[in-house]
Amino acid sequence: MKKILMVLTSHSQLGHTGAKTGFWLEEFAAPYYVFKDAGAAITLASPLGGQPPLDPKSDEAASQTEATRRFKADPAAQALLASTHPLRELSAADFDAVFYPGGHGPLWDLAENYYSIALIEATLAAGKPVAAVCHAGAALRHPKAADGLPVVHGKSVTGFTNTEEAAVGLTQVVPFLVEDMLKANGGHYSKGADWQAFVVTDGLLITGQNPASSEPAAKALLEKLSQVSS
Repeated sequence: MKKILMVLTSHSQLGHTGAKTGFWLEEFAAPYYVFKDAGAAITLASPLGGQPPLDPKSDEAASQTEATRRFKADPAAQALLASTHPLRELSAADFDAVFYPGGHGPLWDLAENYYSIALIEATLAAGKPVAAVCHAGAALRHPKAADGLPVVHGKSVTGFTNTEEAAVGLTQVVPFLVEDMLKANGGHYSKGADWQAFVVTDGLLITGQNPASSEPAAKALLEKLSQVSS
């Protein structure tokens, strides 16, 4: 049984707007059920532990999917989400892979969190895959490879596009743009059409562009796990 750690944000404030943010429900629910249905053992974590904040926009009717509806009818999954482990208490050595769901929250906390940075560095150094979807690519901002370069340097990557950020009207609110950061860190950034599923795998690094990419990114992680273990 593969052990997969899913790391969610603990950040709930959308900059100085007074609006709420957090994790995006589809980006958690779809991968969660991909992993669960594949028989993986799933552990949930966040910087502060406990219930991660849900981006209220991801809970609106227009954002619902088969996976989010399944989650809303799944008390066991809800209970698991309500009691995430504090990130500082977990070790990369105990997991086979790490998956980061997005939402705008990671731009503020996971991008800068010491334990998240160390987790990504240790996971990749151990030859285990890391996946990040949408704004969760922010978590790749500071981790370094053994050569001291950013882990995305020279890697093919994707993440929430500048045009998608402009479309939701938050270009001037977010602390940085995921696309710009990945490019600045030496990543070979590419993208699909806005809001369409687009996933890039390069070695142990798997990145998805947007919410529509969350399920295919999770499947790509499982495929990489099967390759690593075979």
